[in-house]
Amino acid sequence: MPTYPDIATLLSWLGIALGSAAAAYACLSLWAWFRCDRSGKDPDPDVNDPANQPVSVLKPLHGAEPRLYENLRSFCLQQHACHELLFGVRDRDDPAIAVVQRLQREFPKLPITLVIDQRVHGDNLKVSNLINLLEHARYDWLVLADSDIHVPTDYLMRVTAPLASADVGIVTCLYHGLTHNSFSSRLGRLFIDDWFAPSVRLAHAFGSTRFAFGSTIALRRDTLQAIGGFDALRNTLADDFWLGEFSRQLGLRTELSTLVVGTEVSEANLRSLWIHELRWLRTIRAISPAGFAMSFICFTWPMLLLALCLSPTLPTLCVALLGGAARILRYRAPWRSTARSSPWLDIWLTPFRDALLLVEWAGALIRWRVEWRGQVLHARDHAPSRYP
Repeated sequence: MPTYPDIATLLSWLGIALGSAAAAYACLSLWAWFRCDRSGKDPDPDVNDPANQPVSVLKPLHGAEPRLYENLRSFCLQQHACHELLFGVRDRDDPAIAVVQRLQREFPKLPITLVIDQRVHGDNLKVSNLINLLEHARYDWLVLADSDIHVPTDYLMRVTAPLASADVGIVTCLYHGLTHNSFSSRLGRLFIDDWFAPSVRLAHAFGSTRFAFGSTIALRRDTLQAIGGFDALRNTLADDFWLGEFSRQLGLRTELSTLVVGTEVSEANLRSLWIHELRWLRTIRAISPAGFAMSFICFTWPMLLLALCLSPTLPTLCVALLGGAARILRYRAPWRSTARSSPWLDIWLTPFRDALLLVEWAGALIRWRVEWRGQVLHARDHAPSRYP
């Protein structure tokens, strides 16, 4: 009679498989980071280059976010030869209005338009804001950027340069976290820098361009019109992703800029961090359910620990040591390209960060409910399945 492996053997094989998968992801994501780092930067932009078309920058605002003045001011310091800034709010008593008015006084020669418009065009209030802003935009090259983004002075020239190619639909940027030194803020930075960004870089290294980020989306007006304008996004949750997806369905290319911008990580406590990250994860699940289901292998430390528990053998230990070393080096890699005080400051948080991500991943599998700026939405109901 045939013999079958016992439960202990099966668990041991499972442990080796989990450990190998987690270690392989850690190594590959480290490779992807250094591959991108060696690819160099975009060519130095020339402010007098005639290819630099006039640009309208659309910035939807909501409330007095941390460092709002500093972040918006970075858009006022651009070297681009001709650009305008349009800031939009829904309520006349929004605290962001005072910040915009301060910038208008500080930069009187820069075209800065404040749009206060209470009209709502769908479930997504940010997209409603963009619809209202677009009516006031003068130029045909557009840049959309979230309110919490901080950029260098050559930002506009670098992110709009690829739009000169007719086959480019959108240009987008990765981002790194800017913390406020609170415990929850530092955990949030690790979510971005130590999990989200490496996964995007790895996907990009293998040829995927199925992404678009609210940190930056640069596109031409004719591309926006071809997908049905912002109206096509008014009831979506991940409006940035779907803007890129609809442009790709037109046969246009998505360009990932080498420029990495900064984003504020301002969660004041673990509860707000939990809500924010659950929204991200449930949105990712709605966009890519199969990929999300397998993303548990990205949580290196708990997966390696589980592998050792299931298979306490020398081969599993060697795999765990390899994966752990790659995980530590992956944490260290982003510090080369961002100006931060200490490259090892939060290394001790990475096991807790990975464990929390695993719990959030499980929570994202259970329900679709997300909270966003006072709204309660369901990710599955706000994810269109096809081009409108």
